[in-house]
Amino acid sequence: MSAARIAAFAGHHAEQCRIEVVAETGSTNADLLARIAGGVDSRTLNAPTLLVALTQTAGRGRAGRAWLTAPSAALTFSLAWPFAAPLQALVGLPLAVGVTIAEILADFGVEVQLKWPNDVLHKGRKLAGILIETATAPDQQLWAVIGIGINLAMPEQLQEQIGRPTANLPVTAAQDRALLLGALLSGLAQNMRQFESEGLAAFVERWNRLHAFAGQQVLILDQGKTLHEGRALGIDQIGRLLLQTDAGNSPIAIMAGDISLRPKED
Repeated sequence: MSAARIAAFAGHHAEQCRIEVVAETGSTNADLLARIAGGVDSRTLNAPTLLVALTQTAGRGRAGRAWLTAPSAALTFSLAWPFAAPLQALVGLPLAVGVTIAEILADFGVEVQLKWPNDVLHKGRKLAGILIETATAPDQQLWAVIGIGINLAMPEQLQEQIGRPTANLPVTAAQDRALLLGALLSGLAQNMRQFESEGLAAFVERWNRLHAFAGQQVLILDQGKTLHEGRALGIDQIGRLLLQTDAGNSPIAIMAGDISLRPKED
């Protein structure tokens, strides 16, 4: 897998993006954030940049959790994208990225659903995760660093360590990783421009069509403690999860944070 092959498959939508492939790093998100901060790496960012790591040894998930993987077990990459919009306008960005991943995977024959706020599920199991971090460069340019991990072939021992079932990308979709990455980069480049011009509104209906738990009873948890219980309706125009509870006639709106959603077991 090479940067040149990824670029060839990405096509004109990503022609302004810089692409780098490294054999191993700790965290592609951390590497790009360090460049944005300046003074750490001579390769300062002046254009959208895709950084792909064949092996990532210190990947991160939400709230500083470790993203556990093994060599060749996952596709791990980050895209640094500059935004002219203010920071508060990026609140729904993980949802737009989830839509992008789902739509591109569908082109490869892989049907997935989205779990609020930032997981991609295949046959009810986690296939991919999204971590977005923002930073302001010394020149005051706002950047979003979009970290994505897609499971390819998770060893059974690692799945046991994770503690919950995971899904692997079907072999037919994973056989040419440069092709898949090129398609993902093309889709992300198009959708980041759409997000900047139209906001989350352009993605709400698309996300709700992919909602894994639409109409189902779910629990909203914070560090294992149930905060809310109700029927998941979908997301609103600013990315909040709408939950119909027994307590009132109107749905409640839940903001994403360090909380998690679980289906309620009968």
